[in-house]
Amino acid sequence: MALVAATLAGTTAAAAYLDAQFRIRKDLAYLYRMHSATQQYAKAVRQNRASNYYLFEQSALTYPTTTCLWSRSGIYTWHETSSLVNQYASYFLSLGVRPGDLVALYLQNVPEYMFAWLGLLAIGCAPAMINWNLGGEALVHCMRVAGAKVMVVDAEEGCRGRVEGVRERIEGEMGVRVVVLTEGVKAEIAGTPAERLGDEYREGVTGESPVCLFYTSGTTGLPKAVRFTTQRNYIGVTLDSTILPPRYDSYPGPHGATWYNSMPLYHGTGGITTLGLFLTGVTTALGLRFRTQTFWPDIHASSSTHFTYVGETARYLLAAPPSPLDTTHRVHCIFGNGMRPDVWTRFQTRFAIPCIAEFFASTEGLFATLNHSRNPHSAHAVGHHGLLLRLLTHNTYVPVATDPVSGAIARDPTTGFATRLPYARGGEILVAVPSPAAFPGYYNAPEATARKFARDVFRTGDLYYRTGDALRRDHLGRWFFLDRLGDTYRWKSENVSTAEVAAALGAFPGIVEANVYGVEVPGHEGRAGCAAVVVEAGVEVDWVAVARFVRERLPGYAVPVFYQME
Repeated sequence: MALVAATLAGTTAAAAYLDAQFRIRKDLAYLYRMHSATQQYAKAVRQNRASNYYLFEQSALTYPTTTCLWSRSGIYTWHETSSLVNQYASYFLSLGVRPGDLVALYLQNVPEYMFAWLGLLAIGCAPAMINWNLGGEALVHCMRVAGAKVMVVDAEEGCRGRVEGVRERIEGEMGVRVVVLTEGVKAEIAGTPAERLGDEYREGVTGESPVCLFYTSGTTGLPKAVRFTTQRNYIGVTLDSTILPPRYDSYPGPHGATWYNSMPLYHGTGGITTLGLFLTGVTTALGLRFRTQTFWPDIHASSSTHFTYVGETARYLLAAPPSPLDTTHRVHCIFGNGMRPDVWTRFQTRFAIPCIAEFFASTEGLFATLNHSRNPHSAHAVGHHGLLLRLLTHNTYVPVATDPVSGAIARDPTTGFATRLPYARGGEILVAVPSPAAFPGYYNAPEATARKFARDVFRTGDLYYRTGDALRRDHLGRWFFLDRLGDTYRWKSENVSTAEVAAALGAFPGIVEANVYGVEVPGHEGRAGCAAVVVEAGVEVDWVAVARFVRERLPGYAVPVFYQME
């Protein structure tokens, strides 16, 4: 018996060691979740209930008296939220919005944003998520791409002012109805019926229908719109609807989690994370916008257990003076992206955060990773693949070298094919796809969509999607972010298009050419904008006027920080 016991103990220890090295159990759990979520979505399709609205409705029916949404301007139960969602749905119908339409939302992180979003899903529609920092040509461009019939605008003075500057063009040239969400309009909405709208409004929703339209600079050119599809979001939020414990210890219901989000809802990190909470019965705490002065007071007032972040916000919080609020909170897990190695451990230690769930993903969505980190061994990584996932995706996620000047995939001059790089070295990640249909594409931009694909990369006839991001993976399966490629850079949590900034500068009298790029600034995330400017011979440029000119045409985060005369 002693020998048997010793043998069993040895076998168990060996199995534990191998699992620690290769993380087979973790991979199997993920594959099980994915299979279960896919099956659940397939069942919803068979029942003609593919719309994400039904997930929200089920949450509201399950937890009617539990807090659904906390904000400084109001607290709402699931029942109250459901009634408001129905009222917004009825209001949109009264404006002539019909199933399949898009409605532009130009709102800060106010509760009405989520009422409007879910109200649109209730009638088979979706929002176009417009960055409320945009004005001028950038705002007109985004509205033109969306083709929305209605635009809902925040009543805040700055938001109204930016829209008023181009309102005549939006209404006159595009025929859009602009609705400013004043107290009077809110009262009008409150007077509409709160009854549930019939299933016929949602029966046309398919897996390819959008739950929203996000805007991204991607890695090339001006902002482009991407459909975040019904199928993608449905499967994503139901990954935890299994017999396994929820990831991040995020339980729904009256004694469950509360997630705080002050990241912009018009971005994927803030928007899709928050929508997912409404679809899974988890309480949301919504911050109007990120401010270091209000962040921890909001966390405490809302009794939040989780929050979303992007890397810059972590650095800002670290730079703030120490406070008793730093460690007396209930937060035990945070979720986001961009937590840099020099910040990670300091942030976790100072604010007593047991778990950091760092992810990597793009709005386009063909490559995503997640690192659920609770210890120094897994710190700093943006994702992890155990041995099983590494084997399964070996020919799906492939690092390659790119030309540092043109950005093109580096190819062998003799064969014309690319060379696969070792994962440990890393490079731009290409994603093997069976056909262009694997990528929903940029909305109303077929040429931009086509540029995201590379053909005949390793053999004649193959097809790969270009992520535009460089990552590496070590021998333990940990993914690390290296850099964003192409002609954009990231500053203040926003993607900045060099082409858009250069175009704005080039329109100033006397500036012949402007080359824009991002430069690293010590102690700051991302890259600050630097413009190398060529001035017409004999012209004396008023740089104060240049700064004013550019600020009128670009959001604040896109205005160059540095200028270089050439």
